[in-house]
Amino acid sequence: MATGTKEIHFEEHIENYLVNEVKEYHVISPQEYNKELCVIPSEIIAFIKDTQPEKYKALKEQYGANVDKQIVNNIARNLNKNKTLHVFHNKVKDRGQSLNMVYFKPANNKTPEHGEWYKKNRLAIVRQLQYSNKNNHKIDIVLFINGIPVVTMELKNALTGQTHHNAIKQYMKDRNPKGEAFLEFKRCLVHFAVGTEKVFMTTQLKGDSTVFLPFNQGLENSNANGFATSYLWEDVLRKDSLLDLIQNFISIQTDKETYYDEKTKTLKQKTSTKLLFPRFHQRRVVLRMLEAVRKDGVGGKYLGQHSAGSGKSNSITWLAYRLSGFYQNYTDNKALFDSTIVVTDRRVLNSQIQENIRQLDNTPGVVAYIDEKKSARDLKQAILDGKRIIVTTLQKFPVISDTITKLPNKNYAVIIDEAHSSQTGEAAGHLRKSLSLEVAEELESKNKDLDEIIADEIKSKGIQKNISFFAFTATPKPKTIELFGTVQEDGSKAPFDIYSMEQAIKEGFILDVLKNYTSFKRYFKIVKRNEIPDKEYEKKKTVQLLSSYVDLQDHAIEKKARIMIEHFVTQTQNEIQGKARAMLVTRSRLHAVRFKRKFDDIMREMKLPYNALVAFSGTVRDDETGEDYTEVSMNNLQGKISIPEALKLPKYRILIVADKFQTGFDEPLLHTMFVDKKLGGTSTVQTLSRLNRTTKGKDSTMVLDFVNDPEMVLEDFQRFYGKNYMKEEHQTDPNTLYDVQNKIDSYNLLYKNEIDAFANIFFRKGDNYEELQPILNEVCRRYEEELDEDKQTGFKGDAKSFVKLYRFLRGIISFTDVELEKYYVFLTALIKKLPYIKSSMPLDVLGEVELHSYKIQHQYTTDLKLVSGDGEMKGMTPGGGNRKPEEEYDLLTNIIKVLNDTFGLDLTEEDRVDFEKMKENIYSNEELMSFFNPNNTKENIQEKFNEEIDSELLNFINTKLEFYNKLSEDRVNTMFKQLWFNDLYDKKVRGIAI
Repeated sequence: MATGTKEIHFEEHIENYLVNEVKEYHVISPQEYNKELCVIPSEIIAFIKDTQPEKYKALKEQYGANVDKQIVNNIARNLNKNKTLHVFHNKVKDRGQSLNMVYFKPANNKTPEHGEWYKKNRLAIVRQLQYSNKNNHKIDIVLFINGIPVVTMELKNALTGQTHHNAIKQYMKDRNPKGEAFLEFKRCLVHFAVGTEKVFMTTQLKGDSTVFLPFNQGLENSNANGFATSYLWEDVLRKDSLLDLIQNFISIQTDKETYYDEKTKTLKQKTSTKLLFPRFHQRRVVLRMLEAVRKDGVGGKYLGQHSAGSGKSNSITWLAYRLSGFYQNYTDNKALFDSTIVVTDRRVLNSQIQENIRQLDNTPGVVAYIDEKKSARDLKQAILDGKRIIVTTLQKFPVISDTITKLPNKNYAVIIDEAHSSQTGEAAGHLRKSLSLEVAEELESKNKDLDEIIADEIKSKGIQKNISFFAFTATPKPKTIELFGTVQEDGSKAPFDIYSMEQAIKEGFILDVLKNYTSFKRYFKIVKRNEIPDKEYEKKKTVQLLSSYVDLQDHAIEKKARIMIEHFVTQTQNEIQGKARAMLVTRSRLHAVRFKRKFDDIMREMKLPYNALVAFSGTVRDDETGEDYTEVSMNNLQGKISIPEALKLPKYRILIVADKFQTGFDEPLLHTMFVDKKLGGTSTVQTLSRLNRTTKGKDSTMVLDFVNDPEMVLEDFQRFYGKNYMKEEHQTDPNTLYDVQNKIDSYNLLYKNEIDAFANIFFRKGDNYEELQPILNEVCRRYEEELDEDKQTGFKGDAKSFVKLYRFLRGIISFTDVELEKYYVFLTALIKKLPYIKSSMPLDVLGEVELHSYKIQHQYTTDLKLVSGDGEMKGMTPGGGNRKPEEEYDLLTNIIKVLNDTFGLDLTEEDRVDFEKMKENIYSNEELMSFFNPNNTKENIQEKFNEEIDSELLNFINTKLEFYNKLSEDRVNTMFKQLWFNDLYDKKVRGIAI
């Protein structure tokens, strides 16, 4: 075979690069490795002699000729007990001496001797290491730092017909950690399965249970000049990189997980320990952002578009830790940022950041955690104290901006978890203002010219040179791209770093929730009550009301509920080794309440061994029952456990939600989602992505959608499948502010002298000052007296458009226009004071109609196929109110006809609500049902059946005469009775499943 085609040639290539090309490693013979101690003694002694000669000399005086053996044995004992990472981060005590087993690269040159010691770290490569006395197994490549093994690699050359999959199998089948100290958890820090095309890695070998994670540059690795996976040894395993990983990334993570114990039948908490090694994209985003700050200094904005499930929380942790002690230049005496502030609403992330950073840095008080229990004063004090890392929520910043007044000028790094539009508006403006400490101090001056004060206010809420922003999200909105995106060579804006949904799905890191997508469609017919005269109603509002009326009807709720529960019983409950859960997403709190009641009834009727939970906020009044409902009263958990914890119990398998748990809820056992709510844009992706987490035994998901168009769902996901970007010509034009301002001026409602007077009070005394009220009241008077209803609607719409546009743009524009700021603060206050125009809904119509027929029809089940591609976005364009849309009126009968023509296709008598109610009554007739048994003749059973049907029909004479007459016709009566009887007889007596 030609040179370079075998596995051994792959080994030689990697060795040659590390040893001869970059000259950072040296070759050590496998024979120098001590199988009992799992170290290379000669390397340990050489390192200590070279870096700590005085300590070595002191130990020699105590141990004598046996010194080398004693030192090595003691280090091996420490490795055996405390494991590798602990030994590297903590000194090894030996007879009064403290031995360093590694020297990390210093952040600056304040201690030059550390830089010299760092250079003396000994990196060695051993090929074909026979690591055990129990077998002849060899590992292709093992990397050592100062005699301690840190990295193992099994290599496969595609030209031999093998790939990384074979390397993974080799680790799982032939690298058993039981009884092998070398392969024990936390001894070697990472194990790489390396092919010529792909790389996967794990930090814990557990036989067939070993979990390997992808460690690839992107969807496809590429290298025009050699192996596609060369980034591993040409970048990741280089000396600086490997030591940086050990110093700043690799850490022990302790997770607490609530689980159901089958033996004790109770919820328990288990603590699991992980050795965290960053995936390629996690390391890349942190290092790239650090390098950008090194180059650009303070004041930049960086967006990481990283898919759901990509480990954003760990990426944020590593970034926060690095930024908290970051020196822009090696010669600097002071860290670049005075504080690093992490803004998040996820409580789990808050505590996780603290714990993970503690693993990296044991110094007490590194992290200040300002949760919802703490006040803005605590946050202010944390900033005053210069805490290295502050974890808090965005909501606290508006309060701080009013309390921070005098502080020296400082630099801040702000990391935003899930950078949605809330971070681009008023709260983010307060954030920028509160951290712009120099400006805050200047604002204290009461002697400044008003225009100067306003200009300073603009600066304080706009682009800040002393704040660097680092934002992370899986689903960036156009605002997010504009505010945090990086300008490309062609003028477009795009994320600074991308780990796409496509890559996460194709690497198997998350599941594709668009597979097994089932679409249902509802059909219905409404009738007007005959006794009520026909009247005219506003068409659009009436259609909206009637559609809502249909979906809240008990019959509609029951139809859907039975489909959902039947699907869960026949399919979902068997998934994930019988542990699968489902979520029902409803369109309102009232829907959630009614679904919960219906689910309870049906599940009780079916004698199911589990129940449904419901989650919604506040109290819901249901006029149907006249009762008030809360999630606490409906779930009856008695405050003992939370809803997420209860869902882990076998007693609860389905969670019904209304605007809760649709984002940030990670339950890997969620397999099926029932969607009865209109979704769109990011809400589609965020909601359905609750299903995408992987767990053992979960290889599929399912969505049953009763509302949304599957093509629109696919379009929403497609938008975030790749990278999101915005062309220069589609970015928001700041000059559109002047266009909207001109429109507002055209109403002749605002007077310049009033705006100036308002600004003079507002910017000198604050927005709560009573002198502002008379000015606003006068404008409100003119608004009501001088503008007709159309112009009122138009003015209010244009004013809101201006406020929204200005609030967003001041975060990205660099010019200062005092008049626009005056306009902004004036309109912001005025909008709150303008009279509220209540949209009157024609509620009377609900008493004039009834649901005639209803059915749910399965359309299809399919895999919605995503295709590779990026998502183009467009910036804001001011809308404005223009004028109130003209209301169109029509007779109720005509409105109902349009609805029925649209939604009443293919309905039959069997879909009538009355017929369904009759069926319910017949099926619940225990006396009749007892007749259906083999001891009765078929004739006797049918006679009893017809008798009960006729009795049931009489119930409709008074209320549904038309329906009674229809079913009483000889032909119809005989046909539907016989069909129904045959169906029941086959099922009850003959035992034939229908």
